[in-house]
Amino acid sequence: MRAPKYFDAIGVSHIIYLPAILYDIMGLMHVRRLWVAGVVLVTAIALLPFSFHAERHLETATRVEGSEAESVRQELASRFRSPFVDRVVLVIQGLPPADSDEGEQALATIVAALRQEPGVSGVVSHLELRDPIFLGRGGGTFVLVGLASTEGPVESLVPKLHVLATSLENQLRPRYPAVKLELTGEIPLNFDIRKASADDVRRGESLVIPATLALLLVAFGSLVAALIPLAVGQLAIAVTLAITGLLAHRWHLSILVQNLATMLGLGLGIDYALLMVSRFREAISAGHDGPAASVIAARQAGRTLLISASTVAIGFLALLTVPISEIRSIGIAGFLVAGLSVLLTNTLVPAVLALLGSRIDLGRMPFTPKLDSTRAARTGIRWRRWGRVIVAHPWLALVLAGTPLLLLAWQATHLDTSVPRGDWLPPAAESVHALHTLEQMDRAGVVQSLRVVLELPTDSIAQTDAGWNVLDRLTKQLASDPRCARVISITSIAESNRSSLSSLSRETRRTFLSADGRAALLEVLPAASVSLRDQVNWVRELRKTGAATLTGVPGASLTIGGIPALNADYQTIVGDRFSSVAALVVVGTLLALLGGFRSLFAAVKAIVLNLLSVAASFGALVLVFQDGRGSSLLGVPGGTGSIFPLVPIVAFAIVFGLSMDYEVFLVARVLEARRSGLSEADAIPEGMARTAGLITSAAAIMIVVFAAFTFGNFLVVKMIGFTLAVAVFIDATLVRIVIGPALLRVAGDWNWWPGGLDTTSREPTTTAASRE
Repeated sequence: MRAPKYFDAIGVSHIIYLPAILYDIMGLMHVRRLWVAGVVLVTAIALLPFSFHAERHLETATRVEGSEAESVRQELASRFRSPFVDRVVLVIQGLPPADSDEGEQALATIVAALRQEPGVSGVVSHLELRDPIFLGRGGGTFVLVGLASTEGPVESLVPKLHVLATSLENQLRPRYPAVKLELTGEIPLNFDIRKASADDVRRGESLVIPATLALLLVAFGSLVAALIPLAVGQLAIAVTLAITGLLAHRWHLSILVQNLATMLGLGLGIDYALLMVSRFREAISAGHDGPAASVIAARQAGRTLLISASTVAIGFLALLTVPISEIRSIGIAGFLVAGLSVLLTNTLVPAVLALLGSRIDLGRMPFTPKLDSTRAARTGIRWRRWGRVIVAHPWLALVLAGTPLLLLAWQATHLDTSVPRGDWLPPAAESVHALHTLEQMDRAGVVQSLRVVLELPTDSIAQTDAGWNVLDRLTKQLASDPRCARVISITSIAESNRSSLSSLSRETRRTFLSADGRAALLEVLPAASVSLRDQVNWVRELRKTGAATLTGVPGASLTIGGIPALNADYQTIVGDRFSSVAALVVVGTLLALLGGFRSLFAAVKAIVLNLLSVAASFGALVLVFQDGRGSSLLGVPGGTGSIFPLVPIVAFAIVFGLSMDYEVFLVARVLEARRSGLSEADAIPEGMARTAGLITSAAAIMIVVFAAFTFGNFLVVKMIGFTLAVAVFIDATLVRIVIGPALLRVAGDWNWWPGGLDTTSREPTTTAASRE
């Protein structure tokens, strides 16, 4: 009867120290492992059906909580009660001009059908508003369609509108053979991004699963052993999607959940199960039966996985502090994947392994030796020789490996997180084609408009000449800006005559004028030559100038929404929160390492090396995507000129946790060797001999998983996948196999100050749950 030993990372003992409560929990899981495994399995099976419908509940719209753009949206919904808070643009081609009698008749058919469609809250076209904005270059026109869904996200109305548009085309085609009706705007574009995201997930899985299975077959030499980690990864993904799908009923969760859940589920789930299966097979080859070997694997590898998963979870929890739906969604998905991966590996996998026993080697590949110990010995000899080379020439190793990494990391100083240039939307999507049609009509500004809400302190815009004149002056002032194609406001619609206000429809009044008459909406359409980046700068310029300066009315307020304003708010918040997220990740990881190793240098060294890995991966991101060096190989010819603001903050949080796995494996084995009596010069090669093979196999799987997502159509996911793949490659090669061991050799006994070499037991007292 004894307390469980400290965990053994692939054989490591008395290295990492865990709180007593974790020993109690893990002891209970050991004693009741079959019951726990049964409960986990039943729960997972019960959740699986929900994973099939998770995608429909995830949103593609970005929500920046507390932002100015979000406040404009809420103002239009609650104060104005505008029917066009959410809207789509129906682009029409192949009909007579909208200002002709025949064109009006055809347009009337379309408008009438739209008004009868459930979920349509408003329709405005050239019929309702005789404005030249609806007369596009080349004879085309468009209809603005307001949406208000009472059943799920407003995006759910898009498929129904597609069906209606197809029906109207078929109705009009006998008379107008060239007629074409297409939807675009923020909501249809987001809907098509959802489809591209789902396609990327399916494509990524189709590439990753065969490649990962091949790597696992090489690592284990057995089909049964290789299938277990793959099954854990798939189950972790499915349960994560099921839980996030349920959470999406209450909170706004982004479509990026399915990409990140798949990417990380395959990476972490397989990685964790690989370690457990490896440890089990070592115990089997040492002569233990199935149940005994599963207990050894669960005790020794399981605690390693808890520490590894906790470092990953720290990064994702830090993302929850950012008030942006996309980033918080990634934080939730990552936290769930890490937690579920370690839960499944510590419960279901040992139970399955106990049942399999020596049958774990069924389906053995003919090219692999039978015993894991034989393979490990051969691999260990090669890595031990490499370790001795590093120990003999540590400064040379630091210079040769550190110089290229520092040069690559230096490129990260040029990182630009503004809106990427170029057309990075899915090219085959109908909404993208319709947007290009609007560009040809010189009317793309209706999609990318600035939604400016002016509020006066006292004068009513609707009832006083003073208020009306202020709005009219601001309308004309914004329209005179060369970046502006057109400004639409209540004064421009009423031809600057307040007396004609009563002739406007109720729909138009609610769109452009608040119920109390003190606030008005101005739709500012940017010129075709103004890029998204310039639109963002324009928003910032207007906000900085302020309403009092623009209107000459003290106390007036000006809030700006729309896509350009949302992009501006997004960039600002990510820039402001990046340092705090980074600090949380670094401090949390540092505390976890200090508690594990009781060594200041080992913990600080790990943090510094992780920062180097992150910086180098960001440098590679800048060179390839931002500068376009080799980007054509990834389907981005010419580069993007900048990087999505989402990518650096998410990649930083993820990379820190993933990289720490390898650090724990290596340093723990070196410390064990030191405690056994070896010198620093002998302990480093010994630690490398016992861990480098595992690090290489785990990293290879991670790289394959992440790299597969760089070939999709979703540019954000493409950038994240590239960054993670590069970071893992750098970390598992130059950093952990060269620079890390060289720094251990240079530091000598300082590696373990103040208490790393202390062998005094710190085990908790024996509890009933920890008895064998």
